[in-house]
Amino acid sequence: MADLSNKLPQVDFIIPTLNAAKVLPLCLKSIDAQNYPKTNINFLIIDGGSTDTTLILAKSFKAKVYSNPLKTGESGKAVGIKHSTSPFLVLLDSDNILPTSNWLRELIEPLLINKNIVGSESWAFTYRPQAGFIERYSALLGANDPYAYFCGIYDRFSHLSLSWTGLPLALTNSDTMVLIALNSQSLPTIGANGTLYRTSFLKKHFNSAYFFDTDFLNSLSLTYSGLLFTKIKNSIIHTYCESSITKFITKQQRRVTDFYVYQPLRRHNWSHLNQRWSLLFPLYSLSLFLPLKDSLIGFSRQRDLAWFFHPLACLITTYVYALGVIQNKLHLLKPLNRHDWKQ
Repeated sequence: MADLSNKLPQVDFIIPTLNAAKVLPLCLKSIDAQNYPKTNINFLIIDGGSTDTTLILAKSFKAKVYSNPLKTGESGKAVGIKHSTSPFLVLLDSDNILPTSNWLRELIEPLLINKNIVGSESWAFTYRPQAGFIERYSALLGANDPYAYFCGIYDRFSHLSLSWTGLPLALTNSDTMVLIALNSQSLPTIGANGTLYRTSFLKKHFNSAYFFDTDFLNSLSLTYSGLLFTKIKNSIIHTYCESSITKFITKQQRRVTDFYVYQPLRRHNWSHLNQRWSLLFPLYSLSLFLPLKDSLIGFSRQRDLAWFFHPLACLITTYVYALGVIQNKLHLLKPLNRHDWKQ
């Protein structure tokens, strides 16, 4: 790849927070350690009302802090996009860590070379052998949600399927990246956990109080052609749930509740997946044999006992999602109270 050291542009890192003091330091330190001009990196912390030391930590990194009165990560990203003034921005979660000093350069350089590429992100979650077993499971599976993996819409490299998605996509594969054409094809859940965009592109096509990251490119792919997105063959750390099954349950509950509560505001309708897979996934999960078989296949490829969380993760997800569907049908679902939320 060409040496663009003297042409590296300003980049805004947009990080929504809400009581994120436990995870934020490693996230910010990993950004600060990038092999990139420090004067060209800006921290934008979009805070939903933290009562811990999140804001003190943010200010120690000279971050610009903006208020997020709607509190959700999606609303925080929307606030950050509106306040971004640099040519490029990165949408990052507070529990993400950039694993190498060249991570940012690897994501941005293809966009500096090809003006038709609108964004980029890592194609894998970093597998850390000493991390919590749920983080390791997610990195190995290539998804934080076993339902997303089962439906094929996952977007990170899986040691089970040996692919970064289960969807048939029009793409160009090279040693360093996968180039995806946005040409009326359904896309996987691209856009979460460390996605870099051209700021002008986002501002042109987005104007809402909520930025649903996995909806954005899918909605544009159905109406625009000639646009490109790239998955860089590096990885990003997502400290997802560590080893806490309680956290996993809570996040699955939040996922299904937010899906239904905010459905009227979303730009892409994922319900076609629910119609196709809503019966098959429970049958897969309740069989126990099929998830265990996949655990054994995964274990044969990467020997880690974290694989054997898969049957339980599937059962938890089936129960939580089924309960969410029933509550939605009975009009019992309400927006979650995020007042006491913390990472």
